[in-house]
Amino acid sequence: MRNKSYSTIGAVLQRSGLIALAVFALIACKRNNPSAEVWLTSEHGDAPTPVVFHRGSAEGAIVINPNDRRQQIDGFGNSITESSVFVLACLTPEERHAVLEEMYGADGANFSATRTVVGSSDFAVKGHYSYDDVDGDTSLEHFSMAVHQDGFSPAEYPQIKDSTYDMWQCLHEIAEIKSQIKNQKSKIKNNQWKLVASPWTAPAWMKDNKQFFDREKRYGGALLPEYYETFAKYYVRYLEAYRQSGIEFWAITPENEPMGNDGSWESMHLSPAVEAELIGRYLGPELRKNGFGDVKILGFDQNTFEAAPYTAAIFGDSLANSYTDGTALHWYGSTISCFPDILDSLHAAHPDKRLIHTEGCVDNLGRDGWPGVSDYEGYKECCWFRNDSFWWNPNATDWAYSTPWWPEWHPKYAVVHRYAGYIIDGLNHWLTGYIDWNAVLDSIGGPTHVNNCCGAMLMVDYSPVTNQKSQITNHKSAILYYTPYYYVLKQFSRSMRPGDTVLGIQRGPDWTNSQLHLCAVAKQDGSYAINVLNTGEAIRFPLQIGDYVADVALPANCVETIIVKL
Repeated sequence: MRNKSYSTIGAVLQRSGLIALAVFALIACKRNNPSAEVWLTSEHGDAPTPVVFHRGSAEGAIVINPNDRRQQIDGFGNSITESSVFVLACLTPEERHAVLEEMYGADGANFSATRTVVGSSDFAVKGHYSYDDVDGDTSLEHFSMAVHQDGFSPAEYPQIKDSTYDMWQCLHEIAEIKSQIKNQKSKIKNNQWKLVASPWTAPAWMKDNKQFFDREKRYGGALLPEYYETFAKYYVRYLEAYRQSGIEFWAITPENEPMGNDGSWESMHLSPAVEAELIGRYLGPELRKNGFGDVKILGFDQNTFEAAPYTAAIFGDSLANSYTDGTALHWYGSTISCFPDILDSLHAAHPDKRLIHTEGCVDNLGRDGWPGVSDYEGYKECCWFRNDSFWWNPNATDWAYSTPWWPEWHPKYAVVHRYAGYIIDGLNHWLTGYIDWNAVLDSIGGPTHVNNCCGAMLMVDYSPVTNQKSQITNHKSAILYYTPYYYVLKQFSRSMRPGDTVLGIQRGPDWTNSQLHLCAVAKQDGSYAINVLNTGEAIRFPLQIGDYVADVALPANCVETIIVKL
């Protein structure tokens, strides 16, 4: 374990921290030059090198154009699922609150965006439920949020430490943390919290197969036309329940992954035409009629490379277009690319509509290979818990690794590189923010009722185990492991706040297709924040902002944030 260290103008203060093999540091440069702060997270815990700007220019510099102002940042964050809440309920209330303070509080990552699940998903302990499972209840007389309010039984789950804790309580705890920041306006000027809701499925009785999903038939089911209006009203009831308790949603998506997932878990098929009809004639009007007209609708909510038919249908329908604010995107189409050309084309076709990433994760974590993969032994990952090297180097695979489906887009990858590279490159191609999948999972990437384990920002070994797959490694107290990519997202969240503006960048031939990925924003206080990923060995490069230039030195395998006011 390394210490967290902060240094400022020669004085050094060291405090114990949770960062393993990483440094998150602050440096103030010489007083007679524009002030700069440098935050560094690296595989080897390197100390950051001061970055000093001076008037001038440099040949071959990477140039940030302060006059090329593009999209505004919506924010960064993670998702609250039933699985995340279950793991949090396995901590003491004090431990749990410390986790949420670290993620959402003023002194932590101060995440400004959260996605949560309407009903059940693959990341639920048992799944197969909605808020109204009474067949044919079109009046929604039996609608109830109890399934996300009544906690977990210690008799059934002996590892539970707070049996009263559930999705409802978790969102309210985060809301309280955010409200406390709001009351400290002199300390934190930007306290936005954008809450996004996504259903994986309607109640089963509203679908053609009358099931939440059907693995045998590889089909999730489709919403029946006679229930379009009922489903819209069901959604409004969900928003009303939270509004009555003091929580407002920023946005919703009509359906998570409307193209389906082969019936692998809770899902519901919506074709592009059906989603446009659902938004324009039912969901949009129902929201507006019931006082939720300010809640944004984000269409699609699946992989970027498959988005075009949905954006064409939704924005090509005058009614759906009038209610839809933008497009929600996922990253599972590739482990190495954000599909910049597709992002550019989506923006060019509809420049007034935001593009925001709403789900990504290290999927299929630790899952056995199957006969269709060419690298059977290499398909299954291991040794990720409390092992920073796993996350910094090309050890992870995804669902399509060494399969017949686009293997060139799905090689093994380094998790930190994928996260930082995707976000930086995505912002340079019109993304407005990034929301990660599960905020917290156990040490094997669960619990999940469909054995769909994934990585998470925080992974916890709470000892008595959930799904009969994990070894008992700790008999006393929970072990909390913040994975290295958490600290990268923390840097991004703290340096690029909602309302900051992405700037254009020109890279000379020396830096095209290099190991460097770089983005920049103009902050609302007049400063600039530059985030850089270095995927290779130590490197130096000149960085130009307007009339100022600096020589930047980066250690190997790192993510650096530079904040400067010129």
